[in-house]
Amino acid sequence: MIKTIKNLFLLACFCLLGFSGNAQLKKVEPPYWWAGMEKSEIQILFYGKDIADYKVSLQEDVPITGIRKTENPNYLFVSIETAQASAGILHFDFSKKGKVKFTRDYELKERTADSKNREGYDSSDVMYLLMPDRFANGNPDNDSVDGLTDTYNREKNGGRHGGDIKGIVDHLDYLEELGVTTLWSTPLLEDNDPGYSYHTYAQSDVYKIDPRYGSNEDYKNLASELHKRDMKLVMDYVTNHWGAEHWMVKDLPTYDFINQFPGYAQSNYRMETQFDPHAAHRDHHYCADGWFVKTMPDLNQKNPLVLNYLIQNAIWWIEYADLDGLRVDTYSYNDKEGISKWTKAIMDEYPNFNIVGEVWLHDQAQIAYWQKDSKIGAIQNYNTYLPSVMDFTLHDGLTSMFSEKGGWDTGMKKAYNNFVNDFLYPDTNNLLVFLENHDTGRFNEIYDQDINAYKLGLTLIATTRGIPQLYYGSEIGMRGDKAKGDGDIRRDFPGGWEGDALNAFKASVRTEQQNQFYDFTQKLLNWRKSAKAIHSGILTQYIPENNVYVFFRSLNDAQVMVVLNNNDEVQTLDLSRFSESIKSSTAGVEVLSGKQIALKQTLTVPAKTPMIIELN
Repeated sequence: MIKTIKNLFLLACFCLLGFSGNAQLKKVEPPYWWAGMEKSEIQILFYGKDIADYKVSLQEDVPITGIRKTENPNYLFVSIETAQASAGILHFDFSKKGKVKFTRDYELKERTADSKNREGYDSSDVMYLLMPDRFANGNPDNDSVDGLTDTYNREKNGGRHGGDIKGIVDHLDYLEELGVTTLWSTPLLEDNDPGYSYHTYAQSDVYKIDPRYGSNEDYKNLASELHKRDMKLVMDYVTNHWGAEHWMVKDLPTYDFINQFPGYAQSNYRMETQFDPHAAHRDHHYCADGWFVKTMPDLNQKNPLVLNYLIQNAIWWIEYADLDGLRVDTYSYNDKEGISKWTKAIMDEYPNFNIVGEVWLHDQAQIAYWQKDSKIGAIQNYNTYLPSVMDFTLHDGLTSMFSEKGGWDTGMKKAYNNFVNDFLYPDTNNLLVFLENHDTGRFNEIYDQDINAYKLGLTLIATTRGIPQLYYGSEIGMRGDKAKGDGDIRRDFPGGWEGDALNAFKASVRTEQQNQFYDFTQKLLNWRKSAKAIHSGILTQYIPENNVYVFFRSLNDAQVMVVLNNNDEVQTLDLSRFSESIKSSTAGVEVLSGKQIALKQTLTVPAKTPMIIELN
């Protein structure tokens, strides 16, 4: 009996020691990995008080290829090669003075079949951008969370309004019926920035969904629910910076993990210094290494620990949540060489994937520099490996062209002139085209909710080359004045909160004006789903005359003629001018009205009206 009690006591002591030692590890990242990955050598971050004082070994026959200690003893970076490893549990032993003090299990999971060959979004898709905090509040219980500074305050423009992942899932039928095929949500990872965290670009933990939005499992479920509807999910990923409250920023692994001057210096935002052959080193330094704002420390991708961490984190989320693409924030502010290595690593892992980078410049050559295989980048022996960029020059033109008379370079000439420069891009069908986004003025504010301007603008981005992106609420005419601050262009979607005076998710409740916007959007986007000539057809454009822009999309025998009349008067077009594109067609169906159109000598186009004609 005494012997039994003694053995139980020793066992309890052993368990207690094991638990106590393991408790010394506060973080292990990535939390697990997968067998059979292209990136088979992974670097596991172990974080805990003086963890670097331990020796680490593996019980299994899996090679440890490197152990990196830094000036901060709370970090230990252990690299292992998993190429020959099978799915299962690995056991890391942490020893001192030759004795194992504790063991940490680490799982290699079974990879989803054919995960490598997942298809990303492309020009057959329509992307819908929403801000989760401002879209719909599906779970009021998580509006405020202990330990996270910002609490629910819907009265404050820059406050947290309570929108969450459940609110998105609850309205996926709405998005599907609208004609959306791809969802891009602004970041959902934890952001503990006090006072202004609702936009979630100052992240404090990049392996954790912000609890005010839900859980990691909720995010995974969002992807699953989208896939049930044959829709796609795009994660908004931030490589350039974290938030000042990020746990690693508060206890840096190395002094140069973030860019220091020492401490804070703000970016000059002059992205052109990234390729200016005459740029002063100082100017380039302050662009690429300066902090975006004081609460967003700039990550140093020149540091291999940082770069590898970001690569692994992105791959982990793609694999874990079954993502279909990424949108990368402030892409052109990153260290140029580091971001190209990051992008290549993602695309090597998923060759059919898609990533669009935010390159907010106002010159096509400068934007094209950042797209994969750019001949402009090649001049400087540089390749980003980035498949897609955002067409900000088209957006620039869209903010004014529909309120202008036709001139040498005004009105619809702005659209024509934008596409003239498409020779600069390696892949024009992989450009993101948009009327607005979460950082710009609202299109329906700029044009004072003019439904005709909206019809012209949406028709243009939905039928030209590239991937059209809609910003939440545009489809019901939502406004927002950028001059009043970002909060005003990020208003709550009406009906996303219990007790809202109007529920714009329901046609029977929407106002007549809202239904005008919605009905047009729905008709156009749902037609686009099967319009293969629009997805990948050749674009042929004609110089605008009398402020009327005409272009064609052609794929094999499929021909679509698009006419945008930007005049306050009816226009009559001489069709002989377009004979090389119309060819032998004598009639067609106008998609938006459903009417048969005779294509003889002339075509009459109503004032301020788009026409989309599928040629017979």
